[in-house]
Amino acid sequence: MLKKFIATAGWPRVIIGLFLLALFVTAPFVGVRISTSLSDTLVRFGMNGVMVLAMIPMVQAGCGLNFGLPLGVIAGLLGATMSIEFGVRGALGFATAIGLSIPIAAILGYGYGQLLNRVKGDEMMIATYVGFSSVAFMCMAWLLLPYKNPTMVWGYQGTGLRTTISVDNYWSHILSDFLSFKIGTFYFPTGMFLFFAAMCFLIWLFMKTKTGTAMTAVGSNPEFARAGGVNVDRMRVISVVLSTIFGAIGILVYEQSFGFIQLYMGPFYMALPTVAAILLGGASVNRATIFNVVVGTFLFQGILTMTPSVINSVLKTDMSEVIRIIVSNGMILYALTRKAQVKR
Repeated sequence: MLKKFIATAGWPRVIIGLFLLALFVTAPFVGVRISTSLSDTLVRFGMNGVMVLAMIPMVQAGCGLNFGLPLGVIAGLLGATMSIEFGVRGALGFATAIGLSIPIAAILGYGYGQLLNRVKGDEMMIATYVGFSSVAFMCMAWLLLPYKNPTMVWGYQGTGLRTTISVDNYWSHILSDFLSFKIGTFYFPTGMFLFFAAMCFLIWLFMKTKTGTAMTAVGSNPEFARAGGVNVDRMRVISVVLSTIFGAIGILVYEQSFGFIQLYMGPFYMALPTVAAILLGGASVNRATIFNVVVGTFLFQGILTMTPSVINSVLKTDMSEVIRIIVSNGMILYALTRKAQVKR
């Protein structure tokens, strides 16, 4: 039974899981509250889950890992800033942000998908370039777009958006606090998990449709799919559009929990941790499941949350940021190395 579990999960995930368990066991002995740490892990899981879920369509269609996720993030940021510009608040404000971001993400995703169809075999390299260049382009656009809301623009000149914009008076924690509950210091963001579950269901349902099945066939064997009458290029574009839309929705879920919109270089830092999370969950460059998303996101965010807390308590000093950078980059490096091994 144990051997079967290890063979299914793989030694890397077993070791990472045991390390995370060891951190939770050690926590009380060094003065770290397990309830608080578990809450932080669950909150970070809910914040990042939808963005990791956005990886599935492109992987299943054979387009590789979506290093162009910043395109979806930018669409979400545009939807968020326009929602604030219009002054819409509460649940309606959050819904407006989603409603505005989806068509933007669809347009960007369509163009992105057409580009990837012309560079088959080099998708991830081009996706990385698209992600980086789109962030650089938007760094200029955020300064030039005609926003007027004083919450967002630079006060001393009245033009250009601030680097960090608070959503506190608009739709902060609109999902996180829905049906949430606290037991002592333990907090569970019920609404965020319900939303993530709904997004998982939509992905699962789509992959069971005729289009979803054709998309998976394209990722498994494009020549066989083409012989069966499937329009390979069309399926690939649909997968990119879906991935971009889910990326846009994912950053909005992240922002409502975080409480701030991060512009300029903010989207630049979203793709690598997201890719690393799904790879840690057991996905490869041509196969990904919802199970991979759940396991990978929990492991990545759990270790990222627990390691700084435990080590800080042991060393009696604050090295949170240094430790977080080391742990995060270490997991990203492992995941990308594993991707290269799978690809070979």
